[in-house]
Amino acid sequence: MPLAVVPTPIGNLEDITLRALRTLREADAIACEDTRRTGRLLAHYEIKRSLVSYHEHNEERLAPELAERARFEKVALVSDAGTPLISDPGYRLVRACIEAGVEVEVLPGPSAAMTALVASGLPVDTAVFLGFLPRKGRERTVLLDRIKREASTFLLYESPHRLAKTLKDLPAETPVAVCRELTKLHEEVFRGTAGEAAEHFAEGVRGEVVLAIRGGTAAEPTNFEEVVARARGYVADGESPSRAAARAAKEAGQKRGEVYDRLVNS
Repeated sequence: MPLAVVPTPIGNLEDITLRALRTLREADAIACEDTRRTGRLLAHYEIKRSLVSYHEHNEERLAPELAERARFEKVALVSDAGTPLISDPGYRLVRACIEAGVEVEVLPGPSAAMTALVASGLPVDTAVFLGFLPRKGRERTVLLDRIKREASTFLLYESPHRLAKTLKDLPAETPVAVCRELTKLHEEVFRGTAGEAAEHFAEGVRGEVVLAIRGGTAAEPTNFEEVVARARGYVADGESPSRAAARAAKEAGQKRGEVYDRLVNS
């Protein structure tokens, strides 16, 4: 028997496929994050099936058990909303099934990230999904720096309480789209610059947010001293002088040795 990975609506209950409904009706067990939330979805479609609570706090323990169960029964995996594994539990179960030789059947369906990408009006030829941005620390700094330098469209899930900080951490001229409450009654897609979005949402924001960002808009250094200053910034973030010099030199088309000499001797 295969494990069926089943996407569920991200808001509007009509956004579920006929195949997904059939799979849920035929399942012997449905693994879900919140049995109450999944229970409401199933009740809406008059589906009665056994639910197994499977979330980030117990997935390491339950994954092998569910994989073994999927050998002989039809097991479906859902998350609270959207496609499982995309910033939701499920990776350990999929890996456990693969390692146990159990087939994994993935159904197409709703995804907040893909919905936001299409709605953003930003280029879609190269898109990078980063999930939830770290709240603080060097990892956050590194990812923000990547967004500023790399010409891709980046997709983030962001807490409404931290949206303002993230917008302020971006260059004010950065093109963004703030996609709020997608497919729900109060859906909103704000398109503009990071500065304009920060002003628009200055009084706060409610609901679930996907932030789409057009990267690669940070101004490049125009002279050698600016390249050295960038290298100093990388050192301040925790990189070694050698690595910082090499990185800044590569980004600006300068010679690494010259940048390194100025960095350590000034």
